[in-house]
Amino acid sequence: MTPLSARHRRTTLAIATAVAAGALLATGLTGGVAAAQATASPSGTAAQPLTATPVALSTAARSSLVKDAQAAAPETARQIGLGNQEKLLVKDVVQDADGTVHTRYERTYAGLPVLGGDLIVHEKAGKAESVTRATKATIKVASLTPQIAASKAEKQAVTAAKAAGSAQTSADSAPRKVIWAGDGTPVLAYETVVGGLQDDGTPNELHVITDAATGKKLHEYQGIETGTGTGKTLYSGTVTLGTNLSGSTYQLYDTTRGGHKTYNLARGTSGTGTLFTNTTNVFGTGTASSSSTDQTAAADAAYGAQATWDFYKNTFGRNGIKNNGVGAYSRVHYGSSYVNAFWSDSCFCMTYGDGSGNTHPLTSLDVAGHEMSHGVTAATANLTYSGESGGLNEATSDIFGTGVEFATNNASDPGDYLIGEKININGNGTPLRYMDKPSKDGASADYWSSTVGNKDVHYSSGVANHFFYLLAEGSGAKTINGVSYNSPTYNGSTVTGIGRAKALQIWYKALTTYMTSTTNYKGARTATLSAASALYGSTSTEYNAVAAAWTAVNVN
Repeated sequence: MTPLSARHRRTTLAIATAVAAGALLATGLTGGVAAAQATASPSGTAAQPLTATPVALSTAARSSLVKDAQAAAPETARQIGLGNQEKLLVKDVVQDADGTVHTRYERTYAGLPVLGGDLIVHEKAGKAESVTRATKATIKVASLTPQIAASKAEKQAVTAAKAAGSAQTSADSAPRKVIWAGDGTPVLAYETVVGGLQDDGTPNELHVITDAATGKKLHEYQGIETGTGTGKTLYSGTVTLGTNLSGSTYQLYDTTRGGHKTYNLARGTSGTGTLFTNTTNVFGTGTASSSSTDQTAAADAAYGAQATWDFYKNTFGRNGIKNNGVGAYSRVHYGSSYVNAFWSDSCFCMTYGDGSGNTHPLTSLDVAGHEMSHGVTAATANLTYSGESGGLNEATSDIFGTGVEFATNNASDPGDYLIGEKININGNGTPLRYMDKPSKDGASADYWSSTVGNKDVHYSSGVANHFFYLLAEGSGAKTINGVSYNSPTYNGSTVTGIGRAKALQIWYKALTTYMTSTTNYKGARTATLSAASALYGSTSTEYNAVAAAWTAVNVN
């Protein structure tokens, strides 16, 4: 759970995600690699289509691959050495241009979910070439009979939630039996989810894992990961929006991007809300309003959703957050003066507060891209939202949120390596985070250390944000789109960037084909080197740049 001090400092907008949540979209089987089409940065040019880049799969093609993989799952489990009580459940399938298929599986043991047991099988020409595992431990427990009552686990979880400031006094549902394989020796455990609200009004989905034999708390993580026609938006100027005409009424309903809809919670904190409609095909006024029916925030939210969808489609060939062609939905006017935004996988939706005085909605472009990218992470690596994996989860959203901003190329909000610079959450015009030198925010880590995983995930993310900036743009002083940067290195080295387009391709491929739920910073180095090798070759400039950028942030 996010520390209170950290949440207070970021005024709650730890621009985040949701229990298995947080990200944005894209579209399908149109043939291939759009990755290299992202706007080239000053330090590099867009790459040409490569054989290891993912192809864009239609919904039907992806469904067919998933169905085939699930049918073959028992044989796959046998081939990779799983035990008789273990089964594989297909979560996602990625196919590269050269025919390589990367199938991501969740695992069960004796019918129980194995948390931290996810794995990816990399297959070419019908033959498994390698397996990436979240844990190398053998999944086996002596007994499936708990030694403690479920009520003890539930009490422990509620106590943990209260200690973190939750207003909830009971679990959302009865604790479920699981196998915990997130670290150490796998054990029988209970997973309890506590709902309600966090101390700042953000919905709560605190997952607490309790050893079913000893009653010891093994792990906890927050499931809600936060952050931050014609649309007359507050942050992006006048833009074109996807709308739908129903009778004589225009709806803020984008039928071309998976059916994304934008709803009004009108200060509520639950439910779907009311779909925004208008008698004309114009939404918003371009100025902030404290009204709970204001359509300007809705226009920004709808624009952010479509920009994120287009970014994933055009850059990676990804067909929506889950790569299945289905759009999420957005909710605005959440609560009163709520200074945050969040993605939740449980509703598959994006939610925005209106900020201080209900006149500073957290609906800027990079916030939308950040939050909805949490959903992409949840649908792929599902990086656990605590410790170093949580920092990587947050950094992934910052990286892709930045990618959305650059790719959209909006004159009112040009691309930069600053996070949340438009929403003025600090009240003094400064951004929420800086990717070139994360410590400029006063709390984020520039470099890895053995204690970085103890930081709030929005601050431990600095290591990966710094890595990405160095990989894309390089070290030292430079000006990009009118913003001055000066990125240092841990070892005093000079890093030469390979360009944002290539850096994005490497991070996306690492996330979708080589990272697992338990990946830490050392594992991220390995995953991105594997991605760079697959895309550009193990002796390439790009591969060497990845290694140099990680070393420059003290990840070796």
